[in-house]
Amino acid sequence: MSTRTVLHQADITRALTRISHEILESNKGPDGLVLLGIPTRGVTLAERIADLIGQFSGTRPPVGALDVTMYRDDLHRHPTRAPQPTQIPASGIDGRTVVLVDDVLFSGRSIRAALDALQDIGRPAAVRLGILVDRGHRELPIRPDFVGKNLPSARDERVNVRLSDVDGIEEVTIGS
Repeated sequence: MSTRTVLHQADITRALTRISHEILESNKGPDGLVLLGIPTRGVTLAERIADLIGQFSGTRPPVGALDVTMYRDDLHRHPTRAPQPTQIPASGIDGRTVVLVDDVLFSGRSIRAALDALQDIGRPAAVRLGILVDRGHRELPIRPDFVGKNLPSARDERVNVRLSDVDGIEEVTIGS
């Protein structure tokens, strides 16, 4: 069982900085932005991106958490998944540009579930997707708008994102 580190702390910071600039450029500034992280690490990444956008633009966009557990179509394969709280900013999402943020994009099923969950909450003007690691192997036609690292991988390999706020260490590893 070999595992190698593909992103270190400085690489993750650089990727998030690039994503933050790309979000600002795409949106033509911070106005109307809402970042929704998909628990667990997506929320941490959304908070970091919001902080960076605030540093670059002077306005920090609101951040929330969007739990997709009950919207997943694979609960029968992962029945022990515990729901996390969904927290939508007080400003809501109606008419705003929502950037969904997650750590790893693989099959696309979590993002499909997130789109279903968003429908129950409101009607954004646009939905964008920011991902730290895109590893390919899509099962659904979902493509991220903002990517920190494209990481080609074998289907049976495991990509692990560890963030200091959650895991006490900052790295992305891949292994079998």
